[in-house]
This record gives sequence, structure tokens and C-alpha cells, in this order.
Amino acid sequence: MNDTSHDRTEQQLREALGALACNVHATPDAYRLARGDWLRRERRRRLVLTVLITVVFALAILIGLWVLNQNPSGPGVVFDRTHGQLGPGLDGKAAFDLIGPL
Repeated sequence: MNDTSHDRTEQQLREALGALACNVHATPDAYRLARGDWLRRERRRRLVLTVLITVVFALAILIGLWVLNQNPSGPGVVFDRTHGQLGPGLDGKAAFDLIGPL
């Protein structure tokens, strides 16, 4: 492809696009309408994100409170009287060796 055919093609494209552009007429308030539409979508996106974050946070708090409110199914390990005051595996001699005389 030589340089003259490239220039000719570019000129033809420029003329065709120029003819199409002459037929396009924007309304005087097109920018205002487009900007208003964009701002409306931006506000809606932020509102949806805020609601979603609030719902997830509230759900996490409710699940945490529900888990903390559940009663244990068995006796607690720390204050289990069957194993002594210090917990399982520590009898009197082991406690004396570990802590010393009280």
C-alpha cells in the first residue's frame, strides 16, 4: 500500500465522518441531563453499599451474640470439681511442685 492510497483513504474517512457529524445536533441541556443521571447512579451505588455494609455488620454482631449466649453442653474445664481446683491433670503434688507452698 503506497502513501497516496493511504492519504486518499484517510481523506475519504474524514469526509464521511464529517458528513455524519454535521447531522448530529445535541440538545442544549444534554450535559446537564447526563451529569444528573450519573450523579443519581453514584448516590444509589453509595446508598446500596452503605446498606450492605450495615446489614453485614449487624448480622455479624447478632451471630456473635447468639454464639456467646449459648449454654455449654458440659461442665466447664476451669471450675470442674471432679479434677480439683486447678483443672485436669494437676493433683496436689503436681500443684505443689508447680506453684510451691502457699
